[in-house]
Amino acid sequence: MPDLRPMGLGEVLDGALTIFRRHFLLFVKIGAVALWLPVALVIYINLSGGRPQHVGLALVASIVQYFAGLFLTASAIRVISDSYLGHEPQLGDAISLGASKIWPLFVVGLGKGIILGLIAMGIGVVAAIMIPLMITGGAGGVAVLAAIIAVVGGSWLLAFVACGYAVTTPIVVLENLSSSSDALGRSWSLTRDFKLKIFGIFFVTGLMVYLPVLMLGAIGEFLALRTPGVGQGFEVVAGALPIVLTPLLSCVLTLVYYDLRVRREGFDLQVLSEQLSTMTTGVNG
Repeated sequence: MPDLRPMGLGEVLDGALTIFRRHFLLFVKIGAVALWLPVALVIYINLSGGRPQHVGLALVASIVQYFAGLFLTASAIRVISDSYLGHEPQLGDAISLGASKIWPLFVVGLGKGIILGLIAMGIGVVAAIMIPLMITGGAGGVAVLAAIIAVVGGSWLLAFVACGYAVTTPIVVLENLSSSSDALGRSWSLTRDFKLKIFGIFFVTGLMVYLPVLMLGAIGEFLALRTPGVGQGFEVVAGALPIVLTPLLSCVLTLVYYDLRVRREGFDLQVLSEQLSTMTTGVNG
C-alpha cells in the first residue's frame, strides 16, 4: 500500500493501480451496483441503432452515468481509506457511505456540471457560428484567427476549471462542510498551483479507462457490417467495460486528493482515521 506522502504523477498512477488490483473484485461489485442502469441503457442503445437513433436516451444515459460515477467514487473512497488504515474493506460499508452522501454529491455534481456545461456551450456556439463561415469562405482571416483563439482559449478554460473542481467528490465524502457547495471553493483552493499536474494525471487515466471502451466499440461497429452476432458481442462488452474500469478512475481521484492534502495540510493516517470515523458515525446515526 502506498504511503500518505507527496507523490509524483507516476506514483499516483502506480498507487491507484496497486489498490485497484488488490481489491479488484470488490471494485467490480461496487461498479455493478453504481453503473448497472447507465450501462444497460448504453448497451440497449448500441444494439438498437446507435446514438443517432436514440439521441434523447443517450443524453439520459450520460447524465445518469455522471451521477452514478459520483456515487461509485464515494463508495470507492471507503474501500481505499480502509485499505490505508489496515482494515478489510467491506462492500456494505462502501455502499452505505456512498448512499449517505447521495444528496450532497448530487448538489455539488449539478453545480459543477452547470459551470462546465456553460463553458462548453460557449465553445460550441462559437464553433457552430464560425465553422460554416470558414467552410464557405464567408469569414475573413482576422475573424478566422479570432475564432480559433476563442475555441482554443475556451477549451483551455474548460480544462482549467475542470481540474480546479477535480476533487469535489472526496471533499464531500470525507470533510465536514457547512454547505455542500463549499466543496467547490475547497477544491479550487486545494488544487491551486497543481492544475497542470492534475490534468496530466487524468489525461493518462482517461486513456486507460476510456480508450479500451472506444476501441472495442469501434471494432463492434466494424464487425457488425460483416458478422452481426460477433459485432454485437463486442458492443455489449464495450458497454459493460465501464463497470470494471471506472473504479480505477475513482482510485486515482482519491489518491490525488490525498496527495493535495498531504502537500498543503500535513494530512496523515490519524487525520484520515478521524475523518472516516466521523463519516461512519454519521452513516450509522
